[in-house]
Amino acid sequence: MFDLDNTLYPVTETLLRHIDEHMGKFVANFLNVDAIEARRVQKTYFKKYGLTLRGLMIHHGLDPARFFEEMTPMDLTQVDPNPALGEAIKRLPGRKIIYTNASAHHAQLVLDRLEMPDIFEAIYDIAAAEYLPKPAMEPYETLCSLYSIDPKRAIMIDDIARNLEPAAALGMTTVWMKTGAEWARDVAPEAHIDHVVGDILSWVREIAGTAP
Repeated sequence: MFDLDNTLYPVTETLLRHIDEHMGKFVANFLNVDAIEARRVQKTYFKKYGLTLRGLMIHHGLDPARFFEEMTPMDLTQVDPNPALGEAIKRLPGRKIIYTNASAHHAQLVLDRLEMPDIFEAIYDIAAAEYLPKPAMEPYETLCSLYSIDPKRAIMIDDIARNLEPAAALGMTTVWMKTGAEWARDVAPEAHIDHVVGDILSWVREIAGTAP
């Protein structure tokens, strides 16, 4: 299982600002608060629930359909195509599934941009997880049940270390994609991290046996 954003591709500072600004505007408009309060709410909910959307649903009754309708699409020009990574992932043994806290629509747009349109068997998104984001345990169990996955024969890679805790608890091999992103800076490898990688292409090639 592969996480998507900041795992299969790096989230640039420009892209991060774009996402952050549009999320802040949505929160401010939805709650009718100023930018400072919107940012406080945004960051509080993200840290507590793993997804700002989840906090808005729980505390303010937000319909997720409205969220996805009103959020501005990501600027995909900030995502560089990576056909080499796609070819390496293709050569990995076993099935490949995307597990993301984003929408399947967003995930497919990103995969198309990366030139990996049909490499993954499925996209398990936030809607499939009934809007319960990582690192809640239930969606991981649902994922395994839905796709008949034996956790002890599965690998999960994610850029947020805490998102790997449920995977490890189920018996999966875990891989932390270490980045400098704000949301992952305050975590460090713990007992639930089996491997730490900084270059996903090199790691996938090594696993697939295609390292140059």
